Amino acid sequence: MTDFILGHYAYWAIIFLLILGLYGMIFKNNLVKKLIGMTILQVAIIMFYVASAVKWSATVPVLDPLAGAADAAKYISPLQHCLMLTAIVVGVATSGVAFSLAIAIYRRYKTLNESILLERMKSS
Repeated sequence: MTDFILGHYAYWAIIFLLILGLYGMIFKNNLVKKLIGMTILQVAIIMFYVASAVKWSATVPVLDPLAGAADAAKYISPLQHCLMLTAIVVGVATSGVAFSLAIAIYRRYKTLNESILLERMKSS
């Protein structure tokens, strides 16, 4: 059991970040804290995909005469890494737009607290 826990430390860190991000998004009232929770959740998902693509004692998918071209188990699939590069770019763009909307909300309603914001939106 101890070997299982220590052998999968990356997944335990990912689970912790997922829980932390979900907690921030669900239970916090401040919009900036919710956005930080969303960013932590995105990072945890990206880390999960990259950690699942790890293959020990494998090499990059370039033909290597020593490894042999027929044995595909000796190569790492670059698909997960390429997809996560795209996810990082989308996450940065999403975070940038979300923070700029938070700034616009603060300038108009003078608060980032969700409950106060909903009351002020109903009254105006």
